[in-house]
Amino acid sequence: MRTVYVIGIGAGDRDHLTLEAVAAMNRTDVFFTIDKGDAKGDLAALRAELLARHVTRAHRVVTARDPQRDRTAATPGYAAAVGDWQERRAALYERMLADELGDDGIGAFLVWGDPALYDGTLRILDGIRERGRVVFDVVSIPGISAVQALAAAHRVVLNRVGRPFLVTTGRRLADEGPPPGVDDVVVMLDAVDAFARVPTDTARWDIYWGAYLGTPDQVLVHGDLREVRARIVGLRAELRARKGWIMDTYLLRRIR
Repeated sequence: MRTVYVIGIGAGDRDHLTLEAVAAMNRTDVFFTIDKGDAKGDLAALRAELLARHVTRAHRVVTARDPQRDRTAATPGYAAAVGDWQERRAALYERMLADELGDDGIGAFLVWGDPALYDGTLRILDGIRERGRVVFDVVSIPGISAVQALAAAHRVVLNRVGRPFLVTTGRRLADEGPPPGVDDVVVMLDAVDAFARVPTDTARWDIYWGAYLGTPDQVLVHGDLREVRARIVGLRAELRARKGWIMDTYLLRRIR
């Protein structure tokens, strides 16, 4: 039976690979990658470097163009837009597995961060398995997430003693504001500068922000949200214009 590894490769640092990930990569016959265009060519280059550095057995790399995704959908249509994109990705993955991986072969997808946190690969593969046209097992290999990399870069602990923290998206923070009863909020996938709209008249918030975590381009900002949010908005725009894309994550911490 085919086996498909979904391997977390970390947030961008070349040393984020775990020993388990390296071992799985050295059992893999075919690596499946998605071409996201020239703007994210440095991400593809990092994947290629990881293969060259760590994989010593013969292998193939199969690349396909990423289906276009509607990133302009407003909140009511957001889930439908993502679902449509994932269905087209599923059809692509299904063809790749059927055409490029032998009946007893081992394939792998190298995913940023951790496969269990804001990555759709496992969900897509589960849908393909349910259709039953291609039979395979899935093995998930954990990786260092942007959340962990952010905390390490700022030398903070995400949770305070006896209190929870919440991981959410920029879209939800913008629509709903800070979740009630939670004083430590990690925000990912913020395309709208949601932190800039967080009310600061009734509560004080500190922000721990990081972009391109773990890479040579890493940028960090920490401070009182009221004092640094305009700076972060400007930095995000500048960095996105320079590289064509941005990956950033931040922790909002309510100060009592």
